[in-house]
Amino acid sequence: MRRFPWVSLAAVLAGFALGLIYAWVIAPVRYIDTTPNTLRADFKDQFRIAIAASYASTRDLGRAKARLALLGDGDSNQALTAQAQRMLAAGEPFDIVQQVAQLAADLQRGVAQAPPSTTTIATVSARIATQTATAPGSSLEAPTATIDLTASETVSTAGIFDTPTPRPTRTPIPTAGAPYALTKQDTVCNPNLTDGLMQITVVDRNSRQMPGVEIVITWSGGEEHFFTGLKPEIANGYADYIMQAGITYTVRIAGSGTPAPNLTAPACTDSSGQTYTGGLHLIFQQP
Repeated sequence: MRRFPWVSLAAVLAGFALGLIYAWVIAPVRYIDTTPNTLRADFKDQFRIAIAASYASTRDLGRAKARLALLGDGDSNQALTAQAQRMLAAGEPFDIVQQVAQLAADLQRGVAQAPPSTTTIATVSARIATQTATAPGSSLEAPTATIDLTASETVSTAGIFDTPTPRPTRTPIPTAGAPYALTKQDTVCNPNLTDGLMQITVVDRNSRQMPGVEIVITWSGGEEHFFTGLKPEIANGYADYIMQAGITYTVRIAGSGTPAPNLTAPACTDSSGQTYTGGLHLIFQQP
């Protein structure tokens, strides 16, 4: 009767273990001068932030597209939008989130938009920083980071990556687009939705969803800013806000657009006769 080759099996297992120790501990593989698409997810996020900072300075959309292509994302616009949402949730600086959201919006439009003025950035930052905990509503997407009210100088940006991609022809900066106007307002009575949910959709003149559009909502004694496109699982041009019953709101698109005033959460009744706070659905569109 042949004996089982225990000695040979033990030698094989020992050799396998020694090989793993050598490959993982003693001489692990080191990647040098690798391409950006092999980076970890957090390093890819930093790469996108640097691209957005460079784009905010140069407004060279073709160059930004070439750099984003190095990351190997299936949809660069969706990747930027999702990252902006994560950054807002993490309370990262508003000006950096704004750069990422602006690049996502310009990728969607296909043209570079004129950069906001220093005064505008400082004013928006100051308004966000002065929001108090007594605000009657809370945006599901509003940033929570504290912003320095004394920041009135030009926002500094990260250095530009020197990537080995060819420089395309500079994209001309167009003039500001037509202002947005409220084209549809519906009352939403759905007990499965959050009470007082104001749903906002922003589209261009061709009814294309517009991400990265800043929305301003005001009420007596308060104001809040948030962006479309931070919930791409719903729609790229979608944003929402929780209203409080009895409060009158005014909504407008930042920078341009006619305000939509006198907005209040409606009172709805469910199938059992119970009253609850309903919502609104607003559609803003360029004429």
